[in-house]
Amino acid sequence: MKSTVEQLSPTRVKINVEVPFDELKPNFDRAYRKIAQQVRIPGFRPGKAPARVLESRIGRAPVLDEVVNEAIPAKYIEAVRAGEVRTLGQPEFEVTKIEDREVLEFTAEVDVRPEIELPDLEGLEISVDDVETTDTEVAEQLDELRARFGTLTGVERPAENGDFVSVDLSATVDGETVEEASTSGLSYEIGSGQLVDGIDEAIIGASAGDTKTFTTQLVAGDHAGKDAEVTVTVQSVKQRELPEADDEFAQLASEFDTIDELKADLSERLARVKKMQQGVQARDQVLDILLERTEVPIPEKVLEGEIENRKHDAVHPFDHDEEQFAKALEAEGRTLDEFNAEVQEESEKAVRTQLLLDTIADKEQTSVNDAELTERIMYQAQRFGVSPDEYVQRAQQSGQLTAIYADVRRGKALASVVRGTTVKNASGEEVDLSELFGAGDEADTPAVVEGTVEETQVTEEAAKTPAE
Repeated sequence: MKSTVEQLSPTRVKINVEVPFDELKPNFDRAYRKIAQQVRIPGFRPGKAPARVLESRIGRAPVLDEVVNEAIPAKYIEAVRAGEVRTLGQPEFEVTKIEDREVLEFTAEVDVRPEIELPDLEGLEISVDDVETTDTEVAEQLDELRARFGTLTGVERPAENGDFVSVDLSATVDGETVEEASTSGLSYEIGSGQLVDGIDEAIIGASAGDTKTFTTQLVAGDHAGKDAEVTVTVQSVKQRELPEADDEFAQLASEFDTIDELKADLSERLARVKKMQQGVQARDQVLDILLERTEVPIPEKVLEGEIENRKHDAVHPFDHDEEQFAKALEAEGRTLDEFNAEVQEESEKAVRTQLLLDTIADKEQTSVNDAELTERIMYQAQRFGVSPDEYVQRAQQSGQLTAIYADVRRGKALASVVRGTTVKNASGEEVDLSELFGAGDEADTPAVVEGTVEETQVTEEAAKTPAE
């Protein structure tokens, strides 16, 4: 087999492949066996008819089709390996020549990873926020913890912000009842923002038995984007009574004996969250600087795939009904053109980021060990509420295990750049982020490696109770 690689652009190549028919003998053997199983020829058992008999019965063309369809992908992979081509995505094949019993020639156009010249980041310095917790922040955390142990008590007064109400809801659009917007006995915390816009203003000041109406714009369903007249009837009003913030509460809600110990622990937890947020700031700033200083050509087909995936994910909750999706955007004050522009921009940045970090990982010879891959799988499984085995099975079926590996590797590559950056806080003091990004040992696994993972870790840390 002969192959050549023709560079069409910095991100796309054409691979020209020439295969002598002598190399296709195993493909012909498999093709004859497969076709023989499908064709019934008198005098021969299924799968036992000789090649010459098969060809005399069905002709040469079906055999050639079977051989070509099987041989091209395999010979393409062989050519890619021989030419050390770093392909991205699926190739576009074209058969350019078939001379029966002589030669098969085809081309494959495919996106490739571009050559990227990394910038010199020597002496790079960035600034992050100070880690400082205030008494007010600790008090807010304590109040949230007290709320978990609060009790609801019925009150004979008009509803106020923060109260819990039981309500019946109904809605109409142009006089037509909206069934999916009707419910009864719904419990709602006033001010939580978990229901439609305008409901808080309607029920604040209402007492049990009062009925109010208001107009709001629906954001989902068949009437998304349309104005609806909503009727809400308050059935009951309850207020949440919080336990006293004393030693008894500390013993009830945590492992500590005194309220002062509990407050100290909350303060320490807040500090850890803010330390993690420092890591987020450092990571994002370094990445932005890298993207700003580096020219990263974008492979067209890869970008198209990224855009398509993002649009698919956005429309999926609306059963891929683009009209309903457009109405939902309108309800948010956005247009479809604005959404498409945002997706284009986000997709370009995502593709550039992946290619840039892959280049850094290659330069640093970054690898991912089994423990690191397992840790990411465990985290993702917990995030999606499935068992690790089920998550792995799904990832295998969808071909995502390689993507998970690549994400961890990119995160480690970015962490290596952050480790080489001088990070100072707003007060001008140098910040040690080695706890989050590792100390440079290959065995270290950076805690802040990728936006979604890290931000969820911050949220989970803040949400834990001291007893956890």
